[in-house]
Amino acid sequence: MLKIFKYLKIKEWQMILSSVVLMSVQVWLDLKIPEYMSEITRLLQTPGTKVSDVWDIGAYMVAFAFLSLISAIFVGFFASRVAASFSKDLRSAIFKKVGSFSMEEINQFSTASLITRSTNDIVQVQMVIAMGLHVIIRAPIMATLAILKILGKSWQWTLTTAVAVLFLMVLIFVIFVFVMPRFKKIQEYTDNLNNITRENLTGLRVVRAYNAEDFQEKKFLKASKDLAGTYLFVTRIMSVIGPGMSLMMGGINLAIYWTGAHIINGAGVADRVNLFSDMVVFSSYAMQIVMSFMMLTMIFIIAPRAAVSARRINEVLDKEPTITDGRLSIPPNGIKGEVEFKNVSFKYPDAAEYVLKDISFKANRGETVAFIGSTGSGKSTLVNLIPRFYDATNGEVLLDGINVKDYKLEDLHNKLGVVTQKAVLFSGSVSSNITYGDSGSKTGDLQENVKKAARIAQATQFVEEMEDKYDSAIAQGGTNVSGGQKQRISIARAVYRDPEIYIFDDSFSALDYKTDHALRTALKKEAADKTNLIVAQRIGTIKNADKIIVLEQGEAVGIGTHAQLLKTCEVYREIAYSQLSKEELDDEQ
Repeated sequence: MLKIFKYLKIKEWQMILSSVVLMSVQVWLDLKIPEYMSEITRLLQTPGTKVSDVWDIGAYMVAFAFLSLISAIFVGFFASRVAASFSKDLRSAIFKKVGSFSMEEINQFSTASLITRSTNDIVQVQMVIAMGLHVIIRAPIMATLAILKILGKSWQWTLTTAVAVLFLMVLIFVIFVFVMPRFKKIQEYTDNLNNITRENLTGLRVVRAYNAEDFQEKKFLKASKDLAGTYLFVTRIMSVIGPGMSLMMGGINLAIYWTGAHIINGAGVADRVNLFSDMVVFSSYAMQIVMSFMMLTMIFIIAPRAAVSARRINEVLDKEPTITDGRLSIPPNGIKGEVEFKNVSFKYPDAAEYVLKDISFKANRGETVAFIGSTGSGKSTLVNLIPRFYDATNGEVLLDGINVKDYKLEDLHNKLGVVTQKAVLFSGSVSSNITYGDSGSKTGDLQENVKKAARIAQATQFVEEMEDKYDSAIAQGGTNVSGGQKQRISIARAVYRDPEIYIFDDSFSALDYKTDHALRTALKKEAADKTNLIVAQRIGTIKNADKIIVLEQGEAVGIGTHAQLLKTCEVYREIAYSQLSKEELDDEQ
């Protein structure tokens, strides 16, 4: 838990220090009030006491209580400010850290868990800081000074207070032992519940199409029951605290006055007034001591969960990305748009088998290189090594003659226009989604550049038919446009970026043959000097490529043009014959 406080800023530490000072002043003021109560008790039992004397002491009590209130207000302000500011900084730090993660780290934590850590876990830490500045600072100071005040008053009263404090310590220990492990479970069950909810909402169409509502509901209910059951266990243990505290506070008051009655009864007449006054003061201080430990108990209620949350947050913040920046910004050799794989092999973390095995090829500037193969042959994995979504296990991936690991990630990505297998759109407008790919290199009129990108991506017609054209709203995830429209906007985003190299990872699958052909023709015309890397399933999409690489179980079993592969590669022929007739292929040969 303490480790997370290293992220506090100097200004926040200054507010914490101010809170300590103000809280010390407040405690001193609060502990002075029982002394004035003792003095009033003594005056009231002393013959000849004037009312003005009692009023004077009462005025001091009121003044001290008012100053204590002012101190408490400032402490509350500082505590809220520190907690809110710290949680904001933590949230930003986690967001930035997750942004630097490779797919390996994302998969290690899971998306649902990262969401929980960025929201629920930070709220737990925020709560403990907001309460802690009140309680953790106040309680020890209050308890220590109150104990010093009562020392030497009466060993019987001291023993009574010590027994009450011991009872509290045992209660805290029980809470810590039985509840702490359950808080970790609560966060894990929250992760699972978020994951199932997210999965259900994302796949809602599939759930309905397969009448799987009952199945999903059972999954959700099980996750919900696991979470609720753990919460109930924790709540039942915590429910003992309230009655236990009430019993103890009533008991300690009764014990002090019962003990005091015996002490006063056995004392001389002259000493009884002072003893009664001491008993009133002792009762007040004993209650302050007990209240201090009660406040600490409250912290122990929320601290275990906050400690678990802090550990989960630290796991994210302390995680070092496996893919880090290189030192190179611009290659010194003047080469542009060249991609080369040299004996590249790859396997996923903790996997036993290689997904790619000894892949070697070269794509020169202006060439179109296509990848085809059966499902699971490693096509998408191969192109994912270029932008360093993963790093090659063996061999080298070269971009413009330089290993991609030597580039700064921002500069590497600025060279690439990536269209992923699953089209991803963000909430906003059509225009904002297209300009999302701006690498900072664009010149000229923004709107004209957007229209040009849309025209090349064959998106102009449907965009201009929308009510607000390029300012039309796009829902989160692009749920208000079709799959083909999403793909075309995603392709327009890559075109707008004006990169050296285009990577199309099965990005034409939702397009009809006419649109597919028109799009590739426009790309060839408008981006003749760009290198195109295309992952595809359709022969029609790639047959005009300068080079086709055929993958089978992670190995390159054929490299050549469409005509060459029809003659030399059995795997390619099987794929081709499954999509085109023998007569069509014979004509092409």
